[in-house]
Amino acid sequence: MLKILLMTGMLAGSGAVALAQLKHSPISQFPEYEQKVMCGYQGWFRAPGDGTKEGWGHYNASGQFNASHVHLDFWPDTTEYAQTYATALTNQDGSVARVFSSADQSTTDLHFQWLRDYGIDGVFVQRFFNGLHTPQRRQRSRLVLEHALQSSQKYGRAIAVMYDLSGLGNRQEDCSDLIADWKELVDDLHITSQATNNYLYHQGKPIVAIWGVGFPDRPYDIHKIGLERAMDFFQHDPQYGGCAVMLGVPTHFRELRGDSVTDPYLHTLIARADLVLPWMVGRYTPLAKNWEQTYRQSIQADIAWCQERHVAYIPCVYPGFSWHNLSQVENHGTAPLNQIPRQKGLFYWTQINGAVAAGARMLYVAMFDEMDEGTAIFKCTAKLPVGPVLTDFDGCPPDYYLRLTGEAGKLLKGNQPVGAPLLPAALPGPHRGRPDRDDGG
Repeated sequence: MLKILLMTGMLAGSGAVALAQLKHSPISQFPEYEQKVMCGYQGWFRAPGDGTKEGWGHYNASGQFNASHVHLDFWPDTTEYAQTYATALTNQDGSVARVFSSADQSTTDLHFQWLRDYGIDGVFVQRFFNGLHTPQRRQRSRLVLEHALQSSQKYGRAIAVMYDLSGLGNRQEDCSDLIADWKELVDDLHITSQATNNYLYHQGKPIVAIWGVGFPDRPYDIHKIGLERAMDFFQHDPQYGGCAVMLGVPTHFRELRGDSVTDPYLHTLIARADLVLPWMVGRYTPLAKNWEQTYRQSIQADIAWCQERHVAYIPCVYPGFSWHNLSQVENHGTAPLNQIPRQKGLFYWTQINGAVAAGARMLYVAMFDEMDEGTAIFKCTAKLPVGPVLTDFDGCPPDYYLRLTGEAGKLLKGNQPVGAPLLPAALPGPHRGRPDRDDGG
């Protein structure tokens, strides 16, 4: 009888033993995503001389960076950067137009300082699949993540990893590289067990996001890429698991139409996840009639669907969309400048208000630093270089969208009423230096 009791006790305690073996810290300064605004962080801009030998990465892909070879539709405000790089372009006053490199620690540091100064909770750092194939490539591609980890601690911001399946082809590839990379991040960077743990958790578990699941234009078959095995690893591995899996899916995932595959297997995957993020960039536009009502009703229905499956729902909001220059490179066409207009922040703020009014308890902003497709919320300038076709924030100050994003956090935390009016564009920024703020956490 004693032996039976001992065996029963051992079995009952096996869950606690497994929990104790996990390599993650049991606590985080950011134990829950709820009431937080997180931004997507690409960190992919490069410049000759920044040490990466990647040339003008994402400023242009042809090796040239002049008036005829520009990827961007917006131009960064570089007045606060410690390190900038000269281009072949000139400003209106004849001075050399300069840009930053995301590979510099000083760049990441400034971006996280802005997150703190404007009361924005943190970022998901993108990890692209094509940079994960070998240990050497994984090591090289994590430079920005390493910088972001340091800066997140310095400025008390949340950080999390988002694996982007872009680059996964219809070859003999699967999600095994994600597993290998996560092990290295946990072991080498101690990404979830720093002395001051700033990693974003959900219900006490570190969040691992996987973006690009269920889009019909992708070359990979979601049945054949080992996604369930990867999810099982992240959720249940006795050492590296215990994580909350977040899936980035199409806007119309619930109805399996439009931008989504029609395969019900997508619903099986989502039901196994802990959080779901529908990608809404380009799906709504202020030029469409009654878009606000459609947007809010869709979010309400999505939330109800997710609640039935015990999956947390995160609306994606974005300030506008413009890829006039990039479209010429990718599609040999000319998309109109400001294809989805910002309306001096009205489009962005209407999404934020609508999502919170519909019941959203957390937000994902696309994107912090995406100038290629014109969704950037970080500081961009109206003082544009001569030559290329570029746009600006409709005359709003460079920090206007950072301020709006900070206000979105107040809305989620209940520190201002839903439906609060848009900030006047000309109003001086409320955050200078180290402001009074609600840090979240």
